[in-house]
Amino acid sequence: MGGWERALDAAGVREPALRAAYGREREQVVAYKREVALAAGLLLPPGTLPHVIVATAFMHRTDDLLDSGPPATRRAASTRWREEVTAALDTGRTDRPELRPLLDSAEARPVLRARVRDFLAAADADLDFAGFATEADYQSYLDGYSLPGFMVVAALLGPDGDQTAYRAACRTFIDSSQRLDFVNDLAEDLADGRLTLPRQTLAEYGVTRADLTGGAATGPVRALLGALLDRADRDRAASGALVDLVPPAHRPMVRCLVGVEQLTATAARADLDALLRRSASPAKPALLRLLAREHLRARRVRRTRRVRGGR
Repeated sequence: MGGWERALDAAGVREPALRAAYGREREQVVAYKREVALAAGLLLPPGTLPHVIVATAFMHRTDDLLDSGPPATRRAASTRWREEVTAALDTGRTDRPELRPLLDSAEARPVLRARVRDFLAAADADLDFAGFATEADYQSYLDGYSLPGFMVVAALLGPDGDQTAYRAACRTFIDSSQRLDFVNDLAEDLADGRLTLPRQTLAEYGVTRADLTGGAATGPVRALLGALLDRADRDRAASGALVDLVPPAHRPMVRCLVGVEQLTATAARADLDALLRRSASPAKPALLRLLAREHLRARRVRRTRRVRGGR
């Protein structure tokens, strides 16, 4: 029996058709983010893995709807999707095969149901995106869109019961992560007509949108990008409690998430000029070392749990 089949058993997914539906969700995640599926399979406890895969696939499917086609088409698709998912969560039934695993996971992990509702209520914020005039506008976007989206998966890794302190740590972490993404994806976003850096911040450094689209890595542009990466680094460091707030079995995965962010920031900082042309990617040897280190830690946690459980 393979690891995925054992994970389905551990998650209590028994019915053959439902197991097949979970498998299709996993195939989708592997197709668009193979490294995420690999890390989750190596680092997460078997009973948690299928639910995280389903939540990740749901986010990918929703993002696709928000990103595909002209604005009117995307808005209509988003509305239909929100209504279909909400009705399925309300009734516990659906005619859409791709929603069956989500309903099953929401039944097993009720926190997922609440976080999916939160995100669906916030999803149109990205459709309405018109850039940020100020840092305060960026912070509002975090609260209104980025954090609800992150919590769909993150809630499954958090503590049982009250997640107030954990959510606050997630808020600090997603501030760092979103700021890093906006800096790292600057060239791609500008090519799509989106300026994701606050105009107030550009003005503080004497940088214009034309400076960025023109690809001129001037002193002010480098100072701007470096300062934004510094801010992301500080927020990432401030979110350090995040790892301690999750159950021990989930800490390898959360440390890996934080580690990937750190490696991405290092790669971005190594060549600020290149960010005006393309995104930076972490060095593969460093990623493999990170994954191997956390895999060993995950195995130790599981071994300890088996010993304490008498298995």
